[in-house]
Amino acid sequence: MEIDGGLAIKVKTESGQTYARIAARQLRGLVERIGGDDDHFLVVQRIPDRPLVFIQTARDADGAYDLQHRTGRVPHMWVARVSDPGLVADVMVRWARQEDGWDASVTWEREEFGLPEEAPALAPEVAARAEEYVRDMLQDGYLGIEAMIRETVYLMDDGEETAPVSREQARELVESLWLERLAEQEKWAGPTGPDRLERAFAALEDDGIVAREDFTCCRGCGMSEIGAEADGKPGVRGFVFFHHQGTRGAAQGHGLSLYYGGFDDSEETTKAVGHQVVAALTAAGLSAQWDGDPGKAIDVTPLEWRKRLVG
Repeated sequence: MEIDGGLAIKVKTESGQTYARIAARQLRGLVERIGGDDDHFLVVQRIPDRPLVFIQTARDADGAYDLQHRTGRVPHMWVARVSDPGLVADVMVRWARQEDGWDASVTWEREEFGLPEEAPALAPEVAARAEEYVRDMLQDGYLGIEAMIRETVYLMDDGEETAPVSREQARELVESLWLERLAEQEKWAGPTGPDRLERAFAALEDDGIVAREDFTCCRGCGMSEIGAEADGKPGVRGFVFFHHQGTRGAAQGHGLSLYYGGFDDSEETTKAVGHQVVAALTAAGLSAQWDGDPGKAIDVTPLEWRKRLVG
C-alpha cells in the first residue's frame, strides 16, 4: 500500500532517525546504508501501526543481513539470513505494499519464544481513570503505542511506592484501545480536518516556513523553542505552530489557534508569514479566521478533529 507515492510505513533507525511514508527507492537506500557506527539496524512498521506487526533488519560486520518479521501477539518470529542488500530491500518493500507472496524469495525459520503472562486486572476505579487518559491521547492522535504506554504509567503515578498501573497493565490497555480506534478510523471518509492541516503544513515547509504540529506544551514554550527547529535550514523565513494544549482544545471541539512569525522579528515579515499561512490553509480546504493583525493568532474553525493514528 502506498500513500501519495510513498509507502504506508514508518522506518526507525538505530541512529535515531525516523522516516514516514517514504518512497520505495528511499527504503532501499536506507537498507544499503546501515552497517556503520550506531547505525546497524532499522525497524519498519505499518501506518497505522499495529501492535507487534513489523519487519526489521540488522547488518553484521561481515555485511550479511539478519531479516526478521512478526505478525502480532504470537509466541514466535520469522527470521532469515540474507547476504544481498537488494534482496533484503525488495522483501521489505513488498512487505510494505502487502503484496501476495512477499515473503517467498527468502528462506524463513520460525523462532519460538514465550509470551509474557497476562497482567493482573486493574481495580475498576483505576482502570476507568487510566482509560480516560488513553482515550484522550488517542483522540489527540500524535503519540505512538510505546510513547502512550510510558505516558499512561507516568500520568497514573500518584507518588506511592507501588505504581497503580504497571507497564504491562498499561500495554494491555493501550493496545486494546488502539485497535479499537483503528477500527473506528477505518470508517472515516477523508480527508479529515487534521489530514488537511498536515497537507497545509507540508506545503509551508516546502516554501520556507518551519511548520510544527502539537509542538511543545504551550505558546510560551513554543515561541522560545521554535527557533531551534530552523537551525541549519537555508532559506527559512518564518514559522507556524500549534501546541499540545491547542491540540486538546481542538479534540474537544474548540477549533485551533496557530502561532506564527518571522525569524527577523519584524512586524512586516510576521504579517507576510501570516498571509502565507492563511493561503496554505485555504488551499488545503480549511477555514482560517484572521484579521491581518500580526499580533493575533490565526484561528482554524470550524474544525472536526479526527486525527489518524500513525504510531
